[in-house]
Amino acid sequence: MIRVVVVDDDPLVTESLKTILEISEEIQVLGTGNSASDAVTLYLQERPDVLLTDIRMGESTGIEAAKEIFKQIPDAVILLLTTFSDDEYIREALQIGVKGYLIKQDLASIVPAIKAVYNGQTVFGTEIVGKLASILTDQTPQKRSQIELSEREESILIAVANGKNNKEIAEELFLSEGTVRNNISQLLEKLEVRDRTQLAIFYYKNYQQK
Repeated sequence: MIRVVVVDDDPLVTESLKTILEISEEIQVLGTGNSASDAVTLYLQERPDVLLTDIRMGESTGIEAAKEIFKQIPDAVILLLTTFSDDEYIREALQIGVKGYLIKQDLASIVPAIKAVYNGQTVFGTEIVGKLASILTDQTPQKRSQIELSEREESILIAVANGKNNKEIAEELFLSEGTVRNNISQLLEKLEVRDRTQLAIFYYKNYQQK
C-alpha cells in the first residue's frame, strides 16, 4: 500500500484527488491539506511514502514546502501537480530534487505517476518533457561532445531518462541490479550530476536534440 498525503489550495480539488487516488486499491490517502504549511506539517506528522502537492498556494508554494521538508527529510518523495508549466517552476523543482512534475489536466497520469515515484523513478508530464532541453541549459555542466560514454552507459542513460527503475533496466539489458547500480553511480560521477533526475536532464539536453 502506497501511503500518500494530498495538498491543494482548492478544497474541491483536494477532495477530487483523494477520490481518484482511493479508487486504486494500492493507494491510501493519509491526509489532505490546503496550504504549503499544511504540506510540511502533514508530511512530518504522517511520514507518507509520497507527497502530492500543488505548486501555487496563496502566499507560499509547494516548492517552498518541498524545500522545508527536504531540510528535515532529504529522501522525501515529492510529486508536484499544477495547472502551470512555468519554466522557472520546473527549473527550481528539479534543482531541489522533487521526483515529478505533472499538469493537473492529465488526471489519468496521476496514479501511475505516484506508483512510479514510489518505485524510485522520476516522472514528468508530457508537456514538461517537451520543455526540458530548452529550459535546463544550466543544469548539466558538460556537453555531450566533451564526454565519452560506453555503449552500456548510453543504454542505461536512455533507460533512466525513460523513467525505468533499476530492476527494469537490469531485465532490459540482461544485467544484474547490482551492475546497474554501479553503472549509474559511475554515470553520476562521470557526468558530474547528483541524481537520476539530472541524468535524465543530461539525456534530453544532449541526446534528444540530435
